[in-house]
Amino acid sequence: MKFPQTHTLEQIATIINCKFVGDANFPVEGMNEIHVVTPGDIVFVDHPKYYDKALNSAATIVLINKTVDCPKGKALLISEDPFRDFNALTNYFKPFQTSNKHISESAIIGSNTIIQPNCFIGNNVVIGSNCTIHSNVSIYDDTVIGNNVTIHAGTVLGGSAFYYKKREEGFDQLISGGRVVIEDNVDLGALCSIDKGVTGDTTIKKGTKIDNQVHIGHDTVIGKKCLIASQVGIAGCSVIEDEVTIWGQVGITSGVTIGSKAVVSAKAGVSKSLEGGKSYFGIPADNFRKKYKEIAAIRQIPELLNVLKDSKNG
Repeated sequence: MKFPQTHTLEQIATIINCKFVGDANFPVEGMNEIHVVTPGDIVFVDHPKYYDKALNSAATIVLINKTVDCPKGKALLISEDPFRDFNALTNYFKPFQTSNKHISESAIIGSNTIIQPNCFIGNNVVIGSNCTIHSNVSIYDDTVIGNNVTIHAGTVLGGSAFYYKKREEGFDQLISGGRVVIEDNVDLGALCSIDKGVTGDTTIKKGTKIDNQVHIGHDTVIGKKCLIASQVGIAGCSVIEDEVTIWGQVGITSGVTIGSKAVVSAKAGVSKSLEGGKSYFGIPADNFRKKYKEIAAIRQIPELLNVLKDSKNG
């Protein structure tokens, strides 16, 4: 998430009332999660396990809960609670805007686009030309939709990321300030939910077709011309490359990559990245041929036990 204008390190420190290490005029251009940071961004870290990763990332400002040596060319924001202060910055630069109309006056809607009754179109939404938005679709603030897109009834675009920090008093949610971006020629089935990015974009690329009741988590990128069938669940920060086929009820954990032209069959459980151009099924998901060999071996176990029993009796 880029700020509307560049701020100084001192200005950011004042907003969240924390100390800083570095030039007071050090430029701060935005804030992002570690997997999408670029120079000028703030990244937060609150666990020693990830200090080095954050300090050595592309981010040039690190919001951290310990005074450490500042890497050359970077700056630090020293906070008692980086998670809390990252939320404070999101609220400051991207505050929640209420709506009092079904279609916001700030929404931009292209020519020949049809919006059926009972839809909600939020603030600063952009919808291209020749789209069809069926009834009871909710499109949250800042969502961007391309041309020739069809969205069926009950789908929600732009819900908050499912991202929580466990505290003694309960769970504290990381506030989402990102977007959903739907490119041209995408079809979305009924009752799908696509969460916005925490600071970046959740993206569905050109030509992808998604069936009913699919959930896509925050900051996930779905490539071009993918086919995703009903009741697939894809966790946040995953990458599904181009022309991947995912059949119904596949579950995909966060942060994995599924390579181009892979096929993942129904009810597979994906817990690690999968190479492209191959077919997978099972829990955990693995190559078809390997899984079939495992199943064949398992089926031989009763026969092998009987042979072992006969050898002992003989």
